[in-house]
Order: sequence, then C-alpha cells, then structure tokens
Amino acid sequence: MLQKVVRSAIIDAPIERVWTVLRDFNSHDQWHSAIETSHIEGGERSDQVGCVRNFTLKDGHHIREQLLTLSDREHQSTYCIVEASLPLQRYVATVTLKPVTDGNRTFWHWMSSFATPPGMERELHDTVAQGVYETGFEDLRRYLRGGADQRSRGAGPMPTALPVPTRRIGVARHGGPDVLWPQNAEAAAPGAGEVRIRQRAVGVNFIDVYLRRGWVPTMFPVSEGAPGVPGMEAAGGVLDVGPQVSGFLPGDRVAYLGPVPGAYCGVRSVPADWVVRLPPEIEDETAAALLLKGITADYLLHDLGHVQRGTRLLVHAAAGGVGLLVCAWARRLGAVVIGTVSSEDKARVAREHGCEHVIVTRDYRFAEAVQRVCGGADVVIDGLGDAARDENLAALARRGHWISLGQASGPLAPLAPDALVAKSLSFSRPVVFDYVATQAQLAERAQRVWQALADGAIRLPPIERFPLDAAAEAHARLESRASIGALVLLP
Repeated sequence: MLQKVVRSAIIDAPIERVWTVLRDFNSHDQWHSAIETSHIEGGERSDQVGCVRNFTLKDGHHIREQLLTLSDREHQSTYCIVEASLPLQRYVATVTLKPVTDGNRTFWHWMSSFATPPGMERELHDTVAQGVYETGFEDLRRYLRGGADQRSRGAGPMPTALPVPTRRIGVARHGGPDVLWPQNAEAAAPGAGEVRIRQRAVGVNFIDVYLRRGWVPTMFPVSEGAPGVPGMEAAGGVLDVGPQVSGFLPGDRVAYLGPVPGAYCGVRSVPADWVVRLPPEIEDETAAALLLKGITADYLLHDLGHVQRGTRLLVHAAAGGVGLLVCAWARRLGAVVIGTVSSEDKARVAREHGCEHVIVTRDYRFAEAVQRVCGGADVVIDGLGDAARDENLAALARRGHWISLGQASGPLAPLAPDALVAKSLSFSRPVVFDYVATQAQLAERAQRVWQALADGAIRLPPIERFPLDAAAEAHARLESRASIGALVLLP
C-alpha cells in the first residue's frame, strides 16, 4: 500500500530565486544538510529531464534519483528513486512553487508517495517528512538568508569561501592548438565585488584563437612560469559571493562576459559587473553560445551599422556563430543580406538563417558578385582580415561603412586614408567590451538578445560541443573553416 507525505512551507525569497536553486537537480549538496556528496551521472546537465542524481547521505545511505519532469513555466519538477539503500519502494516526489504576493515570497509544496516494508511505515514516513522535507525547508531558508546577510554586513567571504579544485586549460607559450593543455588547479575564493561560478558551459570565440596565437600579447601574456587561460565568457551557477556583492545568491543561474581571459575552466571567480542572471528558459549551453556573439550582433546592427529596411549588408563567415545571428536579425530589420561562406553546406545553413544572397568562395573573391547582386554594400561586417582587404574596398558602395570585426586570415595591415576617400568610405574596428562597460549595459544588451531569440528575430545557431579537456580539438575545428554555428566547451 502506498503512503503519501505532503509538506509545505513559505520561503522568504522571490519565486525565481527559489526556483533557480531547486531546478538544479544537483544542488542539494550545497544547501541540504542531509546530503554528503552528489553528482549527475554520465556528464548530463543537472536540469536535463532523464538525468540521474547519485548522492550519499551523511548517515551513510546511498540513493540514485532520476529527474522525470521539469517545467519552468509551472515551477515544478518530478523525480523518482531508481536505487536506494533505504527501503523506499516506488518513490515518486513532486516539488511545486507558487508565488506569494504578500512580501514577494514563495509557497513551496513538496509531496511524495512510496511503499515500505511491513512494520517500517512510521519510521520511513518520519524520515521523509522530517529528515528530508522539513529539514530541507529550513536549510534552504538558511542558505538564502546567509547569502543576503553576508552581503548586507559587508563582511568578508562566506564561511564556505575556500579555494576549490578545478580543471583548466593552460597556455604556456603562444602557438597552434597544441599549446592548449588541460591542468588541475584551484579556483580562488571570491574577493571583494566578485562572484565565484561553477561553470557548465564555456563559449569558444575567435578572440580565443587570436590570444592563443599571440596576436594580442598585451591582453594575453604567457610563460612557462605563468601560463594564461583563454576564454571570455561562460555560464553556470553561483557557488558563493565575496563582500560588497548584491543581487546574486548561491545557486543563481548566471552567465558572464568580461575583458580579461580565463574562462576555460570549471570554476572561476569574476567581477559581479560581468555577470547577468539567466532567465529560466535560457539553458547554459545556449547562454555560452549566444552571449558574446549575440551582443556583438546587437551593437553591429544597431549601434554601428544602423541597419534598417533596404540596407545592403555584406556579412563574411555568414555561417559562423556571429554571422548566423547577424543574418537573421538583419533580415528581420528589412535589410538585403549578402553573405560569404566557404562551402555549399554552409550556404544552406546561412540561407536557413536569413541570408538572402550567398556567395560561396574559398579564395576571398566576392566583390564582383556583391556589385552584381545589389550594386555595392552599405555595410560590410568583416571577420576575415587582411586577405579580404582589397575585395572589401571594391564591394562597398559609396558612403559605405566597413566594420573590421576579426582577422581570421591574418592581421589587417594599416589602412591608409586614401583607400577610403575614393568612395567616401568609413571604417571602424569595435571591441565588444566597450559596449558592455557597465553591468547595466551588459544586462540591457543580454536581455535584447534573449528577447530576439524569443520572438524569432534570431534563431539558436547549431552548437558543437566539446569536453573542456578537448579545447585543442575545438580550436582546430574552428580554424579549419569546417565548423558551422557556435562551439562550446563543457567542463
């Protein structure tokens, strides 16, 4: 015979705060005092329906539970026990949150049904009701309250803020992908104004390649004694925060973007000004694939290109991570979108993402085709670099604007003013970090990207996933010109 345990509580925190913690199926070892250790089997995400949580209780019992349902809309999850040293048979539990408008608090309803061996009904009922549910309510209150109290006092790091072991990718000398070496390291406790994040997805961008090659040595100095760590963005969950940090709690799902490399690792402390909280509908891998690239697309189109209906826009590497976003968003704005790609497979993907006219070329010849299609480009978004220099000048229309975004083919040689004057051209070379110089600017642009994804102005590009230790393979793939869409590393 099945018995049922039902418990409810009011948590003095907004529903999204509470849900951010509870939707992470592997968060209990951070806040529930009954849990000793916990991990998700098979390297799956902790919010992936079907994932299995394998944990040990402090009393020595061992349990494996599977996530059956997860609804960000309903703030509800269901899970079951698949194996346990406790004789809880056919155990199924449901967690449901509801907003309490009085004081912006959260109603937490926890319910389970299970069978037990004869004679153990009361013992196991009390174990679940008191040892799991009631203890969990109080532990989560303490967990959330502890973070808030610590910040309001302006005190030092929270008691758990000790260095933690992590995996990282080090670079001791500039060179090819082979200089990327996996290493064991420690992630320092967060300092004043910092947030320490357990990263679940790391974005791979061409700027990482430039740093690795040594093309920006002042930004990425490396040596045998002081190896550098590439990477400018990642997504994951907050472990803890340092003093003078407000707005973030342990368990919050976040992403960050910053001007100092170091993201190729499992755990990292970064300035809170680099960090934005993720909406429930944005998964970690989506955030890592979109944050830097989506914000780049935003400022290219709106701040620099002033793209509107009828703008003739030429996008190089149109099937790349930034290119696909730019093509789709520009098409929504009414632009005439022309793109260059290096293969027919990439041409197909570019067309699917809004590129109206696709030029397939591997030798950087495109100006004649652009002139033939539209009479010249009003705006060129160029990540190719020096090999496309003369063709860009020839492809531009009068009063056209050349935005030099990258240098995949090699550093762009200095551009003489006389090269621009013949057609009254203009030239710019932006850096994304200057467009998100404050946390408010970062949050505003990130929200524009999430909204563009929600309303269909952009589509999530294809994502290629690599383990963190395979960073060298990811770089080789990116440089081969064979990749389509975005690449992410999974710590």
